[in-house]
Amino acid sequence: MSDGCGAPEQTAVVTGEDTGDQVVVAGKVTGGEGALGGAYVRLLNADGEFAGEVQASPEGDFRFYAAPGEWKVRALHRSGNGEATVDAAGPGLHQVTIAVA
Repeated sequence: MSDGCGAPEQTAVVTGEDTGDQVVVAGKVTGGEGALGGAYVRLLNADGEFAGEVQASPEGDFRFYAAPGEWKVRALHRSGNGEATVDAAGPGLHQVTIAVA
């Protein structure tokens, strides 16, 4: 269920999934007590420019389909914020965990 921001909700990320020739940046948002659902997760390019946003699933999972390159992934949640970088040099599943504090 979306709260009006337009960010699509996410489903669980399946590890080892066949991504074909696509670059998939996916992962989990975590907080002090484990998975943190409902966070807004933003994908930023190497220059820090906005590329997309999704809402993490209730289990904290998120996923983006992106171009090859280095990406910054930022999570925004009522309990805090966090960010991580991922080098998604080529096709495949590139996983990242974002710790929110």
